[in-house]
Amino acid sequence: SFLVHQPGATTAASSSTSYWAMAGTTGEKDMKVWTPIDNQKFETFSYLPPLSDGDIAKQVDFIIRNGLSPCLEFASKETSTVSNDSTVRFTGSAAGYYDNRYWTMWKLPMFGCTDASQVLREIEECKRAYPSCYVRLAAFGSVKQVQVISFLVHQ
Repeated sequence: SFLVHQPGATTAASSSTSYWAMAGTTGEKDMKVWTPIDNQKFETFSYLPPLSDGDIAKQVDFIIRNGLSPCLEFASKETSTVSNDSTVRFTGSAAGYYDNRYWTMWKLPMFGCTDASQVLREIEECKRAYPSCYVRLAAFGSVKQVQVISFLVHQ
């Protein structure tokens, strides 16, 4: 590990050389880190642009092919993430970690679903019913009976 810049410090090259000029030659200014401040990232694929229907269908095909049951959930923007105001934090606060936060299920899980078009129809129906809510697709395993996949399909 190394210190890229200490606030108030000058660079080793000279006091007239700016930090960013030096960083530009070494690549440090291109390094990005995750920020916990106002972080609105969610589960899998949240760093990508919104998924198309074709992208979602491919994921649903994968879910079905692996014997998982798709399920849709929705939540308003205010209740879709954990905040210090709305919950008691037991441990970390990374995406995918839940402290007493649940989304509302859109109907029951789609047990026996055999076609991605069935899920796409339900996504559209949920979006029409709750246009201002986030909608995510989750998948449950039949053996361990836990959620094993989830990602946003509507923001």
